Amino acid sequence: MKIWITGSAGFIGFHLAGRLLGEGHLVTGIDGLTPYYDPGLKRARHALLERSNAFRPHIFMLEDREALGRLAAEDPPEVIIHLAGQAGVRYSLENPRAYVDSNLVGLFNLMEVAREAQVRHFLFASTSSIYGANASIPFRETDRADQPLTLYAATKKSGEGMLHSYAHLWSMPVTCFRFFTVYGPWGRPDMATFKFVDAIEEGRPIEIYGEGRMERDFTFIDDLVEAIVRLVPQVPRIGEPAGPAGLDSLSPVAPHRVVNIAAGRPVGLLDFVEAIETAMGRKAIRRMLPMQQGDVPRTFASAELLEALTGYRPSTELAQGIRAFVQWYRAWKMSAV
Repeated sequence: MKIWITGSAGFIGFHLAGRLLGEGHLVTGIDGLTPYYDPGLKRARHALLERSNAFRPHIFMLEDREALGRLAAEDPPEVIIHLAGQAGVRYSLENPRAYVDSNLVGLFNLMEVAREAQVRHFLFASTSSIYGANASIPFRETDRADQPLTLYAATKKSGEGMLHSYAHLWSMPVTCFRFFTVYGPWGRPDMATFKFVDAIEEGRPIEIYGEGRMERDFTFIDDLVEAIVRLVPQVPRIGEPAGPAGLDSLSPVAPHRVVNIAAGRPVGLLDFVEAIETAMGRKAIRRMLPMQQGDVPRTFASAELLEALTGYRPSTELAQGIRAFVQWYRAWKMSAV
């Protein structure tokens, strides 16, 4: 298939594009190479993808409607996997406009392309942050998610709603997947795994928020990619629920579905730190701090719908995934010397 991946130089987009290229698909990658974190890391990811003749990179922002329109005329997509967007819970407190521009305006432009191209399936990267103040555990796709705690979460929730309207109005099949704390090789420098490993390697203290009492449902990158690849052919259709009774989030009025991607096994923050210490063979200097504004104490996903749709749920053990990240990190640092 001809697949567009937005955010192709990003952590998840890079891994997903590599997998799809390996399966023989034609992949068009779109990325703005924004300086939210080191663009050199993004360029290095793209350089690896460009070894394949089936990968076509394009560097521009999705807010640029004219550039997007020109690309659509030259290379219309059959499937769009929209991973681009301004990420980060805490950064949304510093630069909220970036979230409106990228996560709302950029999404709208891409939706128009998808409508005009009559894509087979539009897949959208949402976030576990959408569950916000939801007290129901584990988080299920059918839970109400109307109390976002950050603008980041609010823009992702708005994106799900915008896509529902297009799914209803134009019969455009949409799957929104909600990610839960994705980690692994080539990960983002602003995420805890990278930050902790980098600090421990250099002998700096790590900052542990919430006094270490928080829990996260960690998802290894290979598991996430496997789940996405399996969801591509699972095209939502009105009146054809495919999940467990009462748990399928398929809309009754639109070919639109929401799916959690997670293992459904929350891990304590201190257990996470200990896994990193074990993989690195050294102890962290711990600086315990109160919870930050916008953080939630626990994320815990139900993976029942994902498993029902795809026959798969993430299974990589945290210790195994952390070892893989540490091995990549040390090789990456050596290559940069």
